[in-house]
Amino acid sequence: MASVNKVIIIGNLGRDPEVRYTPSGSAVCNVSVATTRNWKNRESGEKQEETEWHRVVFYDRLAEIAGEYLKKGRPVYVEGRLKTRKWQDKEGKDTYTTEIIAEQMQLLGSREGMGGGGGGGDDHGEGRSAPAPRAPAGKPAAKSATGFDDMDDDIPF
Repeated sequence: MASVNKVIIIGNLGRDPEVRYTPSGSAVCNVSVATTRNWKNRESGEKQEETEWHRVVFYDRLAEIAGEYLKKGRPVYVEGRLKTRKWQDKEGKDTYTTEIIAEQMQLLGSREGMGGGGGGGDDHGEGRSAPAPRAPAGKPAAKSATGFDDMDDDIPF
């Protein structure tokens, strides 16, 4: 049977990224991302809130980009997989941590508060897209060779 290990989160950075380099020169960036869930209590009707903190690890070029552009408080989209690591602490006790190994990242929100100047053509995944092109005004649509040009656009598939 096939299995899937995929995580998608959208949240805010809890601290500035920490970028380190392995002895071989590969970049590793660690961040902490908060996601918040809101709901209404059924009995009291009060609004409830729960914040979950996620450890996220970026590697290589994505780690360098994350280290340069992510800042505490900024919203971010992260896509990756879960990985649990085990190590021994100072007392020799086994310790576990589960992290999201990031495979994709996209900055969300505005560019306000970002370092590194403005302009440039590469928005490094800023979450913006160009407006969809529009047909020129005043030109009639071309007639279809199939004869279906007068049908409604409400096709059920």
